[in-house]
Amino acid sequence: MRSQCLVCLVYLVLAGLAYGQAAPPVPPPAKAPEVKAPEVKVGPDDPVITLKGFCADATQQGDACKTVVTRAQFEKLADALQPAMSLAIRRQLATAYSSMLRMSAAAEKRGLDKGPAFEERMNYSRMQILSQELRRALQDDSGKVSDSDIEDYYKKNQANYEQATFARIFVPRTKQPPASAVKPEANEKDEEGDDEAEQKVDEAAMKKKEADAAAQQKAGEEAMKKVAADLRARAVKGEDPDKLQKEAYAAAGLPGNAPNTKMEKVRRTTLPASHHAVMDLKPGEVSDVITDANSGSYIYKMVSKETLSVDAVKSEIQKTISSQRYRDSMQGFQGNVELNDAYFGPARNPAMPPRPMGGRPPGQKGEEEPD
Repeated sequence: MRSQCLVCLVYLVLAGLAYGQAAPPVPPPAKAPEVKAPEVKVGPDDPVITLKGFCADATQQGDACKTVVTRAQFEKLADALQPAMSLAIRRQLATAYSSMLRMSAAAEKRGLDKGPAFEERMNYSRMQILSQELRRALQDDSGKVSDSDIEDYYKKNQANYEQATFARIFVPRTKQPPASAVKPEANEKDEEGDDEAEQKVDEAAMKKKEADAAAQQKAGEEAMKKVAADLRARAVKGEDPDKLQKEAYAAAGLPGNAPNTKMEKVRRTTLPASHHAVMDLKPGEVSDVITDANSGSYIYKMVSKETLSVDAVKSEIQKTISSQRYRDSMQGFQGNVELNDAYFGPARNPAMPPRPMGGRPPGQKGEEEPD
């Protein structure tokens, strides 16, 4: 039982250790170059952790009372928790493990390993560890992708491995209002008077103002649609896309330099779904005007196109197949669950992040969080 308890506790601590590994390193202060110390080889039976004053035999005293963990014993634990663990994380694990050895022994002396609450926590920790082991096994299985699998996937999805160079002209959705059209709000409180009269909103004037703004917006959008159609016709005739792009920005009243029209190494999967058809263009052809309701219009001219070889995308396909297989294998363990809302309360808004298990808002008192 004690060994099982230690393994579960170390698993729970490992998440915190991993966070320390992921934290960005702080640059060390400038100092003189150090002379490297000679390499010290540590054998598998050599001690790497020595706990002085802690031993299983209560009759031992002084220097004789100690617990030693050898390199082989420690690496067996470290590799089980996280293969290829860095030395920095191993040191943190060794420190935590040393404390837990002492604390778990003291807990057992108090009989804290007895009772239903302890057993439930142990069972839950066991399920967590088994779930982690299954995930690793499924990931390993999903990663076994053969050359034949890659070849078949490439043939079925060859269109996704076409790569093109385009000249793309972007036409903003509407015109920017001239600076003179933006009038400052009049100050209606020049004189003291009836507060209610000063704060009263002239609904008719507001509606007219909103209607004028909407009409101006619509007129600006219609004008830019005509600009897009004209620029597309001129692109078909062979005019320079960069020149046409500058005209599009000028027509929209946008200050600053127009963007570069050249787009290289474009793949079908990197384009918005409504733009995928441009990958079917032949070199020199110009697309229809593609309108995006939120941004504006786009005109593509195909410059060149090639199909990447299977060898060039082999690693990419391997990752794609592996990821899809893993997602498919996990589907059987997710969903198809009914929860009693009368007990758990209504489901949370999907837009809200889930509350961590056992967590509570800062400063709020309540029941103890589970370990």
